[in-house]
Amino acid sequence: MQKLKVNEIFYSLQGESSYAGLPTIFIRLTGCPMRCGYCDTAYAFNEGDNFTIDNILETISEYKTKNVTVTGGEPLVQKECWTLLKCLCDEGYTVSLETGGAISISEIDQRVKIILDIKTPGSGEEKNNFWDNLELIKPKDEIKFVITDLKDYIWAKEVLIREKLNEKAIILFSPVYGDINPKDLAEWILKDQLPVRYQIQLHKIIWGEVPGV
Repeated sequence: MQKLKVNEIFYSLQGESSYAGLPTIFIRLTGCPMRCGYCDTAYAFNEGDNFTIDNILETISEYKTKNVTVTGGEPLVQKECWTLLKCLCDEGYTVSLETGGAISISEIDQRVKIILDIKTPGSGEEKNNFWDNLELIKPKDEIKFVITDLKDYIWAKEVLIREKLNEKAIILFSPVYGDINPKDLAEWILKDQLPVRYQIQLHKIIWGEVPGV
């Protein structure tokens, strides 16, 4: 029987993406091959308990929402994640996946909304971007840049223009919580008239930087 190592399952408001504000079930899987300098989920690198997919489905059935986000760490580091995503879709959930962009998304169920992170230089993990993923992005998916400073912003803007990313999917620009003035990023976007969606991590504004929200 297939098992996944799960760090936490919790019910909260979605704090990011175009689903921001919606009550959502979060399934955070254990493990990540990257070590971004601004990582806020280092506790998920190793900690977790083994769950079968049936265990997961039973656990989330108590919540009265069909919105589910599978996240990490990096959820795709566990191969059973692909099966979990399919099963969630088969059960009628509206499923989104948050992935750091270092692993191919080619085998993900087409019903899943992918939130693909492109790692900026400020993350320290730019070298691990799997650029072929950009050819697999669907119009309903979203591509996210986490911005640490002005250099990151300029780099992300160049990638956006070079790859014509706004023609592929919704583009998200997000400031690193506590490291950059949110107003600065907002003004850079407006000055350059970029075709992106600006987002702030809503859950951190409400509850602060703590697990389980």
